[in-house]
Amino acid sequence: MARTENKETAGPATRLVADMARKMRVRKGWTQDQLGKEIGFTGAAVSAMETCAQPASDAMLEQLEKVLGDGLGLFEQARLYVRLDKYPEQFKNYALLEQKAVSLSLYATLVVHGLFQTEAYARALIGGGYPPLPERRVEELVEARMARRELFEREPVALVELVLEESVLRRTIGGAEVMRGQLLHLAECARRRNVTVQVLPLDCGLSGEHAGAYGGMTLIETPEHSHLAYLEPQDESLLIKEPTKVSSYGQRYARIRAQALDPRESLGLIERLAGEAR
Repeated sequence: MARTENKETAGPATRLVADMARKMRVRKGWTQDQLGKEIGFTGAAVSAMETCAQPASDAMLEQLEKVLGDGLGLFEQARLYVRLDKYPEQFKNYALLEQKAVSLSLYATLVVHGLFQTEAYARALIGGGYPPLPERRVEELVEARMARRELFEREPVALVELVLEESVLRRTIGGAEVMRGQLLHLAECARRRNVTVQVLPLDCGLSGEHAGAYGGMTLIETPEHSHLAYLEPQDESLLIKEPTKVSSYGQRYARIRAQALDPRESLGLIERLAGEAR
């Protein structure tokens, strides 16, 4: 049933890749099984891709480029857009902005921000959500979330700041071992030269109050040096462009960051909690 729904709701990039791959395969005189053998996938996987029952994975697109691409780079260029097809509808506009951003300033209040999640943590989080998703869809979303981490290696380099509440570090997602891996990964990210991670402690402020009580936010600087704010209340999304409002969010973020532990203290706390998560 899920695959039938996929065929009906497949996005334009998924359909374009399916059509290109089928036509190029037929031109070579190959069956689906033969193409599968060439790219290291089963014939059934090729069939699922060509019928849009299952969008091509990044790994499949890489192999299709090598075997069918003829040096044109079409399948390589399609990777980002096929990935967008996999995201929830409300996230797609932001995803494009995120990958092209000059800088990102992130504040996470409930869970580790998606850019910093490990595969196991993301799988536990997505799989445990509501309404329940088919396993195929969970894996699709996990793969798409992991692909976002390409931002850290991109050239020109993006500057990423993350402030997350201490309660996020102490909330166990997926069990102790998954959480330990997540904390160690977060510490590794914090050591990157283009990344700053700060923890907002439980006892921040004079009496525990802090400027982030209204929830998480993302501030984006585009390649054109425009500034935007992005919010995700529940399963909705809100992209804010009005300069006055964006400025207000920027000031709030600056206050949150000022109330957080400095990067060295934050890294020490993350490493200590990772040691305790056994």
